[in-house]
Amino acid sequence: MATENSRLSAGQIIFAIIYILIVPIIVLLLSGDWLWVEGWIFSVWLILISVSTVIYLYRKDPELLRERFKQPGTDNQKVWDKYFLYGFQLLFLAWIVIMPIDAKRYEWTTNFSLWLKVWGGMGLLISFFFLYRSFTDNTFLSPLVRIQTERNQHVVSTGVYGFVRHPMYLGAIFLFMGTPILLSSQYGVLIGLVISFLLVARILGEEKMLVEELDGYEDYRNQVKYRLIPLVW
Repeated sequence: MATENSRLSAGQIIFAIIYILIVPIIVLLLSGDWLWVEGWIFSVWLILISVSTVIYLYRKDPELLRERFKQPGTDNQKVWDKYFLYGFQLLFLAWIVIMPIDAKRYEWTTNFSLWLKVWGGMGLLISFFFLYRSFTDNTFLSPLVRIQTERNQHVVSTGVYGFVRHPMYLGAIFLFMGTPILLSSQYGVLIGLVISFLLVARILGEEKMLVEELDGYEDYRNQVKYRLIPLVW
């Protein structure tokens, strides 16, 4: 049973609701077309993954939900990761702003084929699976690179963590690449590639910490051999 201290405050709940809604609003507003089908597909996807995850965590794992609200530089986060998160946030904002301007308002990018958009939509479905399951399978899924000593963090090796060692990053890459393909934004694809390479770099730093500071992680690496892509890396 969760304690009262593990529950979110009213202010945090309001912030979560605003955060969930603001991105779809920005995308549709900047597109200049509130009836943009691809924009609505992405918006509905984003709302569904966000709401379903928050509801699950609020009911089943409130301590992890509180952990997800931690800000860069708090607790024992690695110093380098604080700067990574600032850079990531800037790139994410650029990604969100550029895609609707590129694909719809000014149509800088030649429209992608229908089949290519379908592949982008399939990427979002795959992303949904890995992102949601990462939260349900790993109660230590912090937004910060740190060891949660106060929660007695231990290695998680079941569920999607028996498939690859970093399933959330895999889901995120499908998101950052699938979305601009669905929306038909070449500039969004380029920014998505940059974000994906940054996530790969973060994996390397995070694994160095886990090997050095988390008991049993070396054995887990031997058990689940691939970080992100089975048979590749």
